[in-house]
Amino acid sequence: MAESDAQIVDIDVSAEMESSFLEYAYSVIYSRALPDARDGLKPVQRRIVYTMADMGLRPDRAHVKSSRVVGEVMGKYHPHGDSAIYDALVRMAQPFSLRLPLVDGHGNFGSLDDGPAASRYTEARLAPAALAMTADLGEDVVDFVPNYDNKLQQPAVLPSAIPNLLVNGASGIAVGMATNMAPHNLVEVISAARHLLANPNATLDELMRFVPGPDLPGGGKIVGLDGIREAYETGRGAFKTRATARIENITAKRKGIVVTELPYLVGPERVIEKIKDGVSSRKIEGIHSVVDLTDRHHGLRLVIEVRTGYSPEAVLEQLYKLTPLEESFSINNVALVDGQPRTLGLKELLQVWIDHRIEVTRRRSAHRLNARRDRLHLVDGLLIAILDIDEVIQII
Repeated sequence: MAESDAQIVDIDVSAEMESSFLEYAYSVIYSRALPDARDGLKPVQRRIVYTMADMGLRPDRAHVKSSRVVGEVMGKYHPHGDSAIYDALVRMAQPFSLRLPLVDGHGNFGSLDDGPAASRYTEARLAPAALAMTADLGEDVVDFVPNYDNKLQQPAVLPSAIPNLLVNGASGIAVGMATNMAPHNLVEVISAARHLLANPNATLDELMRFVPGPDLPGGGKIVGLDGIREAYETGRGAFKTRATARIENITAKRKGIVVTELPYLVGPERVIEKIKDGVSSRKIEGIHSVVDLTDRHHGLRLVIEVRTGYSPEAVLEQLYKLTPLEESFSINNVALVDGQPRTLGLKELLQVWIDHRIEVTRRRSAHRLNARRDRLHLVDGLLIAILDIDEVIQII
């Protein structure tokens, strides 16, 4: 009994909670939830892309089972649940989630309304954009760090020849902070980066001539630029997106509203459900029916038939107000810079990526120079040997 009592240590619960919670918060912030501002990837995403590149899953090679990729990532670099790894892989393959997908999926990778098939059914390989993320990785362009059991090495960051964080955006909830970044057009972001590289003192107004606003994968219209400018300046802001809709003659006697694009990450089933709920509760008036005629050939086509005697324009305004046909997107540009979470504006995001690419280019050039010097040293030795080949033969 005395020996058992000797092993019990009394500590203050508040001190223990503070210490343990800080360790937990640090782990979530730096190892799980926030992307690196240089390559725009969270650790799990970076490990997936690196593992697939190491497996040789190039865009010109055959797909492999997603479960195999998940197993490789979990066993070598990411000792967490397989479902979290698969969810991250799926998102990188969804064209409605990312502006420039990094994974080329084969099979059911889900939709805005439905989840993906299990990993044993789907297959994956790298998308062409991922090749730019991993370009020159074998030329000492980035630092490598040990994996969780110190048996393998993994890149601390990818070379990222594209400004992935701005192009694809990011979202994640850490402890005490979160990130939510909007996707942008690749050509616009590259143009802004080139301008900033040539003009380091460029103003926000100059950069916004190249990047006027986000470019959302599903389309839709951005309403107002005030919140966007605020986000580009301070790293925080909000803007509204509206569905793209037009008034058409549905039948000989009735007009209707045809929706061809929805706000970011809003699915047609969610819209239909909200419309039906509004009609049944009599909050929305003038709607006869709503039908989803979406197909692979024509894309999204949501047809809302308006009752006779009602103005389609007035009904559409109701729908914008009461349904997900209009949504608000809150920007919170939090990313890791030098291992610390920071809230970044447009210019800062571009500058971090430019600095990273300059460092990658410098290290690649130094690596190639050293390789050529080593080769030159060998060639010089061979030339000396050839000039006195008889003596060399005697020595051998």
